[in-house]
Amino acid sequence: MPGAVGPAHIVVVEDEPIERNALAGYLTRHGYRVSAAADGAALRRVFDGETADLVLLDVHLPGEDGFTLARELRARSSRLGIIMVTGSTDLVDRVAGLETGADDYIGKPFEPRELLARVKSVLRRAGRAAPGELPELVRVGRCVLDLKARVLIECDGRQQALTAMEFDLLKVFVAHPNRPLKRDWLLEVTSQRELEAFDRSIDLRITRLRRKVEHDPAKPEALRTVRGVGYMFVPAAD
Repeated sequence: MPGAVGPAHIVVVEDEPIERNALAGYLTRHGYRVSAAADGAALRRVFDGETADLVLLDVHLPGEDGFTLARELRARSSRLGIIMVTGSTDLVDRVAGLETGADDYIGKPFEPRELLARVKSVLRRAGRAAPGELPELVRVGRCVLDLKARVLIECDGRQQALTAMEFDLLKVFVAHPNRPLKRDWLLEVTSQRELEAFDRSIDLRITRLRRKVEHDPAKPEALRTVRGVGYMFVPAAD
């Protein structure tokens, strides 16, 4: 919901997997919470379970086109941000997109920085600020994560090295505290590759991280399992 606490939730609707993953990863690295959808059916599944602040909507999708989906989204909420994305330079497409209720329009190819600026602008108009920078030191379980040095610091001052994947996972967790995060989304935004069927490598990485940060890895308090969904980072109360 616009105006909610925490990072803005953006849904990227793009049928081309490489572009979809690239956009999702780019926006995630800039502090947003991102869901990805390949078509209208997948977009509706996202909205069945939660709300969003902005939808980045490709015009040319299989089945229902972006214009149809934009009308449906605007009927759901007047405050939802909608940015239409298309490879067409036709002015008619641009006008049609805005007439459906979209807030902005960007043509492919585009510079990622231009897209980010448009995202920030639309969210600002909807009452959502851009995500702030994370603090340099963040408490994770019995350790402190040093985001600048990319290490874990024990209570006695000793440092634990992290693999690139472990650091990326922890950074995503601390950027989205108290929010259940899906396994496939975590793997997607930290590995930047297509998921393999029944890929459970994320579970193994979480297990290794728990050995490093939890007081009792068998009873995790910081990196908790959310049954049927994935995992959630819960900051320490003190």
